[in-house]
This record gives sequence, C-alpha cells and structure tokens, in this order.
Amino acid sequence: MNYLIYWATFIVLLALVYLFDKKYFMLRDNSTATPRPYSFSRVQLAWWSVIILAAFISIIIIAKGTAPTFDTSTLYLLGISSATTVGATLIDISDQTNPNVAGLSQNVKGDNFFLDILSDKNGVDVHRFQTVIFNTVFGLWFIIYVLNHLCTAGTSPDTVMPVISSNNLILLGVSSGVYATLKATENKQTTVSPAAPQADVVPDEAKPKG
Repeated sequence: MNYLIYWATFIVLLALVYLFDKKYFMLRDNSTATPRPYSFSRVQLAWWSVIILAAFISIIIIAKGTAPTFDTSTLYLLGISSATTVGATLIDISDQTNPNVAGLSQNVKGDNFFLDILSDKNGVDVHRFQTVIFNTVFGLWFIIYVLNHLCTAGTSPDTVMPVISSNNLILLGVSSGVYATLKATENKQTTVSPAAPQADVVPDEAKPKG
C-alpha cells in the first residue's frame, strides 16, 4: 500500500510538471526557436523537486499528518539544483544581451527531450552526458531507498529519506559546476558544420579525349 501511495504522488507531481511545461514552457530555455529546446538545468531542478516532494508528501500521508524533518544533505541537494538553474539562466540572459554573441545554443530548434538536455549547438557534450547520468543514478537510488523504508514497520518519518554522504554531494556539486562553467563557453564557440561532400576528381589522363 505504501508503494502505491508513493507512486501515485510521484505520478501526480510528474503530470503537473508535464502540464505546466506544455502550457508555460516550464522546462524550456528562453528561446526564439519553435519548438523551444529543453533546458537541462530546469529539468534537473524539476527531477529532484518531484522526487523529494513525492517522498515528503507520502510520509505525511502514511504517518497520518506527521511531517518529516529534512536532513541537511537533502537541503544541500536542492541547493545544488537551484544554484545550477540560477547560474544557467544568468548565463543565457548575459549571452542574449551581448551583441557580440551570435548563434545562441538556446535558439537551436528542439529535437527531442534527451538530445536537448545532452546537446549544445555543436551536438552532444560529454560534460552534459556525465551530469545527466549522475543525477539519474542518484535519483533512482533516492527513490529505491525511500520505497524500502516506507514499507519498513516502525520506521521513523525522519529516517525514510536517505542521508546523502558529503562525498556524494561533492560529486553532484562538481558535476553541476562543470556543466555551468562549460555552459558559459557554449555560445562563444564557433558552430561546427558537417563537411560538404567532395566531388570526385578525375585525373587528366583518365578523361576522354575529344
């Protein structure tokens, strides 16, 4: 039963994020492209917000109104995601108002969800890839931990959500920091276009003589 409460809460929150994105572009870059590309930093913040809020609301329901106390590590986790979103937004605003910067990454037409969050204007980036992987893995671990402890009889509401170690927080912080730092250089890069196919050159001696 506790599993169902958590997943029902998770799905409702996820559906709200989806609806708000469809109507208000909540997960998209500020862009002139149609459709707008998805923003990794906004997706990251929504990802952790849904995971943590689903756990928080489920605990309140199961504990009959008793709200858990967030561990400091959970607050740091939300802080990392929030700081990443703020930093990425400020970088976008700075680039949009800079007349010397052209061909903005956020103005590239969105292809699909995964390509958008993994790519800049020159294609998929390794720093975005590793950040997405780290956040996905830690998010799934967080969900599994919460589910296991929700279903353990006698578990205190304050111990259902995991305590994230300092090293793991540093790992997530460094990963997001590398993303934000390299994002500041994305729009300064020259757009790399695929090389045009070369026409076959026929040697003079192979040409038919008139």
